[in-house]
Formats: sequence, structure tokens, C-alpha cells
Amino acid sequence: MKHLISWILALLCVFFAAAGCCEETVSAPLPDGVYSVKFSTDSSMFRVNEAYAGRGTLTIENGLMTLHVTLGSKKIVLLFLGLAEDAVKEGALWLEPTLDAVTYSDGYTEEVYGFDIPVPVLEEEFDLALVGTKGKWYDHKVVVSDPIPVDESEKQ
Repeated sequence: MKHLISWILALLCVFFAAAGCCEETVSAPLPDGVYSVKFSTDSSMFRVNEAYAGRGTLTIENGLMTLHVTLGSKKIVLLFLGLAEDAVKEGALWLEPTLDAVTYSDGYTEEVYGFDIPVPVLEEEFDLALVGTKGKWYDHKVVVSDPIPVDESEKQ
């Protein structure tokens, strides 16, 4: 179900981007495949788990981009592609977490939350709101950049 929601959000992003530029078609800037990408945010509290060195896995399928990013804890419980003020509106489609197992360099393993995020654009900021365990939505700016092709054996 959450993958369906992710794809619907990505399709909506592509549709709205295309509506603003009738003479151009909007598509992923890279061929279909799997890439390691840098995930940057405007907050030190909202970041990739240290075990992944600031990177996530971008999957491009049929031109749609979805990023899987593993966070540092279970304190961020939902994400929303857009602004916090829209996340609280009726009918808003929230991104629910996955449960990711992380093994650190010292051998310690823990379970944290990860998310599958539709990516509307590479190398440019976009809005991603989050809500934590205290129930308050916050606006953030994020950037997905520096794509490096990943062999199947290197996937997270």
C-alpha cells in the first residue's frame, strides 16, 4: 500500500511539473536503475543514519524516482511530500516508515525507521514535512544529489 501511495505522489509531482511547462516533457534525468545518492536536509535532527554516510538508495523505474533513506532513530513517524500546512489537511497522503535494521561498524545492530520518498527533482531543493513522536509537523527543505550507479550486489 505505501509503495502505491509513493507512486501516486510521484505521478502527481510529474503531472504538476509538466502542467507548468507545456512544451517540455518531464522525466527522470537518469536512465531506469538503482543509484546511491546524497540526501541533504536543512536540519541536523533530520538526517540519514550515520552508518550510511549521508546516502540513500534512489530507484528509477519507468522514469519515476523513489528514494529509500534510513534515518537515525524511530522519532520521525511520518513524512509528507510538501508543506506542513498541507500535511494536516483532510486527504493528505502521508509516507509511512519502514523498519530498517542497521549494523554499525562496531557490530552493534538496531532497528530504526526508513522511508520511501517520491523524488520530484534531483539536485534542487524540494519541500518535505515531517511529524515526530510529539505530533507536531515541521517543514524542511531536502536535496537529493550526486547519483552514483549501484550494482545489484551493493544495494542497501
